[in-house]
Amino acid sequence: MRASSKGLLTQISQFWNMLDDLAENDPERYRNFIEQELKDGKQLCVDPEPQLCLQTKILKPKEKVLFINLCQWKRIPAPQSANHPVPISVGRPEDFSEASGSYTVIDVAYNPDVLQAAEKDQGIKDQLIKMAMHCIEERLQFTLACSYRVTSFSIKGNIQRTKENLTGIKTNFTGFKEIMRTENTLEMMRGSTESEPNHLPQVLLNKKQASGKGRCLIEEISSSEIQVEVKKPAYELKIVKDQNEKPLKIELKIKLPGINSVSLCELSVSEVDLLIEVSEKYRLYLSLPESINTEMMTAKFVKNKSVLFITMPLA
Repeated sequence: MRASSKGLLTQISQFWNMLDDLAENDPERYRNFIEQELKDGKQLCVDPEPQLCLQTKILKPKEKVLFINLCQWKRIPAPQSANHPVPISVGRPEDFSEASGSYTVIDVAYNPDVLQAAEKDQGIKDQLIKMAMHCIEERLQFTLACSYRVTSFSIKGNIQRTKENLTGIKTNFTGFKEIMRTENTLEMMRGSTESEPNHLPQVLLNKKQASGKGRCLIEEISSSEIQVEVKKPAYELKIVKDQNEKPLKIELKIKLPGINSVSLCELSVSEVDLLIEVSEKYRLYLSLPESINTEMMTAKFVKNKSVLFITMPLA
């Protein structure tokens, strides 16, 4: 028997001896302890609830269709306030193949209160989606397309697979003896969410923080923000070719009336798409007609005309 197994069995034996002593010497305290453990256990065993499913694309390290299951889960703590980080749990990626092709599924969970607030405010929902995509990129070293769509179904796969993915614990136990044999105790279940380094990062980024090449930008979520209508700015896009009609670069001209500083513009570009946002003013998303070299891209803002020029050499 492994040393870790011996140590665990010793702890279990000590735990049962403590309960026996408590039941005999302090019945009231024993009853309160058991009731609290049952309450905590019920909370730990509650299933995540799917809210919506996103479809996007992994660009790197290998291009593939990606589905993100966005769930609410009571095991995820709520943020302490609107100014505190929002806890988020990101599961491991799982690959699947169907007749229509291969794809990857990643499960993401927030506290129910967070998603319920998002249902009442499209701006907050968009920010939570961006936050989830950013965490996936940071955690898994993926590059995702900035574009996504909400599917007609709320979950890709089934809820049992999602729960096992988020907890890292197989839940097809047949009884108490089986639980004991597999060494999964209540404390181990707690540890899977409270101490596992792959779970519950605290995310709080303000709008001045860029998430890197090809990544969407994330703003701090605040319930006090006032949502206003965001306009799509006028723009002109053209492909510049050489004398042999070979495409060389993409030139994009975006008109931003009322904007007098480039610091107000947030630009996120991947090899295949582009997103520009001006807080509470403008939002423009474009799928690019050709793949570009993001390292060679340049941008220039003409202040007196409120026009942003972006030059994107092709890959």
